[in-house]
Formats: sequence, structure tokens, C-alpha cells
Amino acid sequence: MGLFGTAGIRGDARRSVTPALALAVGRAIGLDAEEVVVGRDGRETGTALAGAIEAGVTSGGARVLRAEQLPTPALAYASRDRHGVMLTASHNPPQDNGIKLFANGEEFDAETEARIEGRVERGTEPAPWDDWGTTERVELLSVYRSAVVEYARAFAAGADSASDLDGLSVVVDCANGMASLATPQVLRELGAHVVALNANVDGHFPGRPSKPTPSTLSDLRAFVDDHDDPVVGIGHDGDADRIVIVDGDGEVVHEDTVLAILAEHYVRASDEDDPVVVTTPNASGRIDERVKEAGGRVERTRLGYLHDGIKTVQSEGGTVVFAGEPWKHIHPAFGPWIDGVASAAVLSVLVANAEEEPVDPQAESERDGLAALRHPVTERPYRKESIECPDECKPMVLKRVQEVLPRRFPNAVVDTEYGVRLDFDDGSWTLIRPSGTEPYVRVYAESATVDELVSAVTDTVEQAVTDADGCLRTDGQGPSKR
Repeated sequence: MGLFGTAGIRGDARRSVTPALALAVGRAIGLDAEEVVVGRDGRETGTALAGAIEAGVTSGGARVLRAEQLPTPALAYASRDRHGVMLTASHNPPQDNGIKLFANGEEFDAETEARIEGRVERGTEPAPWDDWGTTERVELLSVYRSAVVEYARAFAAGADSASDLDGLSVVVDCANGMASLATPQVLRELGAHVVALNANVDGHFPGRPSKPTPSTLSDLRAFVDDHDDPVVGIGHDGDADRIVIVDGDGEVVHEDTVLAILAEHYVRASDEDDPVVVTTPNASGRIDERVKEAGGRVERTRLGYLHDGIKTVQSEGGTVVFAGEPWKHIHPAFGPWIDGVASAAVLSVLVANAEEEPVDPQAESERDGLAALRHPVTERPYRKESIECPDECKPMVLKRVQEVLPRRFPNAVVDTEYGVRLDFDDGSWTLIRPSGTEPYVRVYAESATVDELVSAVTDTVEQAVTDADGCLRTDGQGPSKR
């Protein structure tokens, strides 16, 4: 059936993520759970799907706590010591919806998802009529917001920083999504001066598309750039698990620089002997550099599987102080879920305190707290390419790339655990990995001479695709980049 992707179930609400599916998934969860908290984002189809989920859960024998609209991280927070269902398609277009499942604050792992999928495929009978569960309306949003504020203050204390943002100017683009109900309120409680854009919840996403990108954040970028005083820009997706940072010039800060800043400060604030940061194979070496400088180490896991990486480190006796992949961050001391609202609060604390210690008091540009945080991070040029490749040919292509690239770059350190990654002495690196959702092979590279490196690597990948049987495009022109 293939219900679950790397972020739950997603698709068109009329054709795939339907009330009938929600009913079946809810009943499948009800067989395992005693209590299930159910939340939704602002999409127009959320009310119907929530009703179906609740009917399924209660007819499966479990009790429902109806949380209504709230961010995905708030639902995850509420799922501690119980199960949780979040109805959201995150950054997908408005006609889509999705079902994301939690237990004790964590997204379902692959084994649990497989069990739910099997029950949905086979069908499940309702519990006996006198064992059906009940439904209760609960207010959880304010509890979550207070918890984030308390956590940000505790983080500030652990990092020897002041927790009061003391009028820090922050502009938050909420994407007409769930961040509207959390991030501006949290930052104001911490003392920031907040301007909120697209901060009314609207399932049509009229302000901008729900996926935060440099182009969709154009209004936020222009607003921030127009201010003379240092201003931090924050952009969220539809359910507030992702976060994008915009600097005082209106430019999007590279996602790996944001990861490096957070990772370094979590390591420095830790009293662990061996603090570990978990990230993904496509993440920049700038993260490794800052973590090492702070006295920690980096471990990598598959893209979309941060939780698996955390569990692996923990099983080996290590302590994970931070985990992240592009735009998505886990703050283990707060909880095991991805949380864009917590990231907004923690980053704001760091920016506010960095302003007190400018890198160069004579340089006006360095008085910007975000610029001061970025100053130690080596930001090499970064590129990503996608090369067409049919799914059935990906193993053959990766095998060929693994044979050819090490010969082409004999001085590189080669790692083949999550694709083919080459690391060079000067901090440059490249990663070749098959997309898990689309017919592409992805090429990532970071280097002072990134165009030359990408050219050499993509030539190798394209030749491997051409050499693989059945991998030529139907127009006979061979593979193409996008």
C-alpha cells in the first residue's frame, strides 16, 4: 500500500487522504492506545478529517482529547505519555492534507507505521459497543506556549545568557498557518518587539505558499531589508515545524549555517563529556567545524530519519544535545520532536545576547547579533543539482558512481553509508544520493570551487545514468539536470 512517507501520510484530501482513510487509521491506532490527542492545522479539510479520526479512535476503544487547531510541535508536546494524531500536510499546497502519528512525543517509527498500515489494508473491526471511547475538548495551546517560554529561559541560563529579549526586533511570517498561534506570542512573552506577517489562520494560504523558500518569503525579506535597525526575520511553514531565518539585508541565511550556530551553542552549554549533534549526510562541514571547536562531535543519519540517528547514538551510550536537518530542528532537552517554534525562541535568545558582544565594535555591520553569530562560521559556496534517473536504475547508478568517483578524486575520504560522500582536506565535500520520493539522483557539494566540483561530479553521474540499461530519457537526449 505504501501509505507512509518520511513525514507521515500526505496527499490530496479528495483522492488519497480521505475521511475513509482517516477513519481506518484512527481505528488502527485505537487498538493500541488508551488516550489519543487529536489536532489539526488550518486547512479547510481538517475538520472533516478530524471527525473521521475521532470516530475511528473511539470505535477502536480509545479516548480522544480534541485539541483543535495548533502547531505540529504543540501536538507532539501534548502526546507525551499518550498517543497523538496531527492532521497536517505541512508545506504542501492547500488541497492536500496529511496524517502524522505520535507516541510519547515521538513520530511513529517505521515498524509501528508498518503495523498501522497492515491493519488499514486488512481492515479492523470496531471494539465491542460498550468499550467505545469518549471525546473531550482540551485546551493545550497555551500550555505549550508557556513550556516553550520556560525552555528558552532555561536554555539562556544554561548558555550563560540573559533570557529577556529586551526589545529585540523580530519579524515573523506565519504563512497563514499554525505559527500564527504560537511564535509571535512566545517571542513577545520573552520580551521581543514582534511584527507578524500573514498571521491569520487561513487554509487557502492567501499570503504566500506554505513552503518557506527565498521566493515565497519575498515580502518578509523586503520588510526586513527596509528597516534601518537590525531586525531578524523568521519564516515558518504551514504547521510550524520548519523555520527559515532572514538576515538584516533581507537574505535567507543558509540552513546549514543556522544548524551550525545552534549546534555549537548547544554543545558549549552542555556539561556532558561527549556531547553529540545528529545531522544528515547532505549537511555542511561547517557544522562539524563549529561542533568540534566547541568540544563535541557530529554523527550522521539518513535524511528524514533524525529520530533513528538519535536512538543509535543513545544505544551506544552517547548523549544527543541537538539534532537537525535543513530547516528542521530537534531540541532533545525540550522534547524528541521537530519544533520550529522552539527554534525561533532559542535563536532569538542567541541573537539578543550576541548583540551585547559585537565582533568588532568599530564595524557597524557587526553590531547585528545575527551577523555576530554567523561570523565564526565558514560559509563556503554550496550547490545542489538533481539528475533524472528512473527508480529502478538508481542502485546500478550508485554502484557505478561509487567505483568511478574515488578514482577521479584519490585524495578524498569516501563514505558510502548514505549514498556516496567524498570529503576533502580543505573542508570541501560532495554527496551523491538517490531521492527517496522522486526519479532523481541528488548531487550536493560545498567548496570554494563549487562549480568545478559539481561539474566533475555531475558528469560522472550523468555518464552512469546513460550507461545503465533503461535509464535513457525517451527523447534520446540522455539524463538532464534540474
